[in-house]
Amino acid sequence: MGWFKKSSSEEREKTKLKIVEGMWVKCASCRAVVYRKEVDQNFKMCPKCGYHFPLSVPERIDVLLDPDSFQEWDAELSPGDPLAFVDTRSYPGRLEIYQKKTGRRDAIVTGEGRLHTRPVIVGIFDFGFMGGSMGSVVGEKICRAAGRAMEGNTPFLLVTTSGGARMQEGILSLMQMARTSAAMARLHEAGVPFISLLTDPTFGGVTASVAMLGDVILAEPGALIGFAGPRVIEQTIKQRLPDGFQRAEFLLEHGMIDAIVSRPRLRQTLHTVIRHLSASV
Repeated sequence: MGWFKKSSSEEREKTKLKIVEGMWVKCASCRAVVYRKEVDQNFKMCPKCGYHFPLSVPERIDVLLDPDSFQEWDAELSPGDPLAFVDTRSYPGRLEIYQKKTGRRDAIVTGEGRLHTRPVIVGIFDFGFMGGSMGSVVGEKICRAAGRAMEGNTPFLLVTTSGGARMQEGILSLMQMARTSAAMARLHEAGVPFISLLTDPTFGGVTASVAMLGDVILAEPGALIGFAGPRVIEQTIKQRLPDGFQRAEFLLEHGMIDAIVSRPRLRQTLHTVIRHLSASV
């Protein structure tokens, strides 16, 4: 029975190691190993350098909105397979994996909540669902949310984190760039405030359309924002890019965004922005 005792001992050590490892997390910026509970209590920010760890959709709602004020819309919308797309697996098969993983039908959550008691309509991308890619459902939900914002004269806040358009839907995905841009134009004409919050990363067709159309464009510190990635650009132009290229700080310096706001100040900043935009209408 020696082998059984040895196996049990090894299993106990593995379990113990997993528990210890779960208590700590390595910062992707400063590489410090920090206490996970301290990170969670600090808006998911590194206590050493202020790096903003990724947030899940529920965590993002908790950071932005008043407690228990959010009501989701259109959760039942699910993508079709118009192109019968297949790569290493079929598109429906890939969707099923991510739907089980995230518990949602597609890569955005939309709905209405309150921010310091003020009603606000929100859309929050989920990078965990196929890299937050924008397909027909994402575009449809943004357009529906914008329409409700216009009907109720309610400010619209869109939080982006995306790799861009969803290749499995081809031209139907690219069409969402035009559809969402047109929806934001209608909001602007109606005088309804639209605030865009860019988080890490925001890329591709999302950046080239709806993400950069806010009346006010905010970003989290260090967020990577652009169309093509830095490596693709360097390989194309055969030049080395400046340090910090496509980071939020670089975009602010070059006038592409309006402000960089860390999470502890985010809710109050958004409230101030919405109050001023609403008063100016």
